Amino acid sequence: MITKFEPVINSLKQLIFEWEPKLLNFSQEIITERRNSQNRNIKQIVGHMIDSASNNIHRIVHLQYCENPLIFPNYATHGNNNRWIAIQNYENEDWSNMVHLWKYLHLHIAHVMSNVDPSKLKNEWLHNNKDGISLKKMVIDFLRHFQLHIDEITDLIKKN
Repeated sequence: MITKFEPVINSLKQLIFEWEPKLLNFSQEIITERRNSQNRNIKQIVGHMIDSASNNIHRIVHLQYCENPLIFPNYATHGNNNRWIAIQNYENEDWSNMVHLWKYLHLHIAHVMSNVDPSKLKNEWLHNNKDGISLKKMVIDFLRHFQLHIDEITDLIKKN
């Protein structure tokens, strides 16, 4: 394992195991009716986190064998992440299935991160067809993005 990634991976796993039971115990009202500033409810936020993990797994893998810089679609550009949420109809997905998928995709991305080839850390993904982000930065930043959405969920829980 790349030592620099250990804190990211350990923190990610800690959050996953801390939040799985919380998510499973939320009422239907909490997960569907409360909305954040992007008009997303908790089911949609968790769905977005699933999409993010899935897309980042693909990026991390592609960055280790494809031509550098990597040209790979950015699912989040121009509001497309909202399209992903709508097309997959997370609103009507079974909540328990979603939470388990969320858990296992994030455990898998932690596993993928722990197996990154150190010689590939400078490889870049052109996330908007001109600006690159290195594999190293992408892995390190994943935890920030994950925590951002956990914080959104926390804020929605506190709403009355």
